[in-house]
Amino acid sequence: MPVNLPEPDVQQLLAIDGLRLGIAQGGIRKADRDDICLMLLDEGAQVAGVFTQNRFCAAPVLLCREYLENGGDNIRALLINTGIANAGTGAQGLADARRCCEALAEPLHIAASQVLPFSTGVIMEPLPVERLTAALPAAIASAISPSGAAPAQWLRAAQAIMTTDTVPKAVSRSVDVGGARIAISGICKGAGMIHPNMATMLGYVATDARIAPALMQPLVRALADASFNCISVDGDTSTNDSFMLIATGRSAAPVIESLESEAGRALVTALTEVAQHLAQAIVRNGEGASKFITVRVEGGKTPAECRQVAYAIAHSPLVKTAFFASDPNLGRILAAIGYAGIADLDTGALELYLDDVHVATKGGRHPGYREEDGQRVMKQDEITVRVQLARGNATACVWTCDLSHDYVSINADYRS
Repeated sequence: MPVNLPEPDVQQLLAIDGLRLGIAQGGIRKADRDDICLMLLDEGAQVAGVFTQNRFCAAPVLLCREYLENGGDNIRALLINTGIANAGTGAQGLADARRCCEALAEPLHIAASQVLPFSTGVIMEPLPVERLTAALPAAIASAISPSGAAPAQWLRAAQAIMTTDTVPKAVSRSVDVGGARIAISGICKGAGMIHPNMATMLGYVATDARIAPALMQPLVRALADASFNCISVDGDTSTNDSFMLIATGRSAAPVIESLESEAGRALVTALTEVAQHLAQAIVRNGEGASKFITVRVEGGKTPAECRQVAYAIAHSPLVKTAFFASDPNLGRILAAIGYAGIADLDTGALELYLDDVHVATKGGRHPGYREEDGQRVMKQDEITVRVQLARGNATACVWTCDLSHDYVSINADYRS
């Protein structure tokens, strides 16, 4: 079961003016399920994105990067399929992705380069192009119908992009800027093969804000660094990761010309809340997860150094299995800190806390630490590990989960 992650409240979701969502069944891998999601964007919309750092990236990622080279102000559609990742498919995979973009572009009377493709699912299997393209008329009809612009369509879209997720992930926020409302809605998928830069995830955040074009790419990168690049389930970096920011420009609020302005800061805060909610939802729904763990590292020389230590803890199978067992074998955390790669780390200055329990001081066991106090915290379904390095003023925070028997079972049975 997801860790304190209820299904999205459809009553809380917001439509985004200038964006319509279409859902269809293509039978991409399994019959009788929604597995195609289409986003149609009105003129004036802008798109920016960040993608996986895996060198073996999927065909749709390559195509998205190519189509975005000339900027994101000409994109009119995003086409997403689940079931097959179209990764590890060579030249044929790239040709298949192009065919899908062409098939969608024709009835929309746009260029194929105005369509961004996204795929998720099993790697090294060919994309069933005929089945996907046969479902496009239904997806278009769904998008242009009255329901295509309804808030509830965001929930259907979140369900349509799921793979091993057990709960759809969707959230909305609104913020007042210059006396006018700005709406934000986002969806994502991901539960396993999760590791920063980025994770096996697809994420889409849309807003009706009017944002200066030059700000879009720095903004989406900043949002990713504050959210999807701060999560880890199993330390595996996927081939298909994509996080997209869409701004339709339909709000009556003033144009955001600077992210440092009062209006810019308000927008960034709201967008960050949405991105972090979605990122944390992935961890809470981590394959087989039973605990949600925040790792906060303080007192580093740089944020990068703090993240380095936090990731060492978050990725450690020994740490994660100890959390699953509620076993306060906390020397495993000290070991992870020690091999994080900080050559001049003074372990004699290090402090370690488990929630309110002071576990280690000056690099050794705290005199007042009791095993039963550690176990009390370890039994909780939400836990914070806090490390003080005493090297500076920088901090970093990452989110992870435990590693359970179910994780092995889910991934052993993934293709069956």
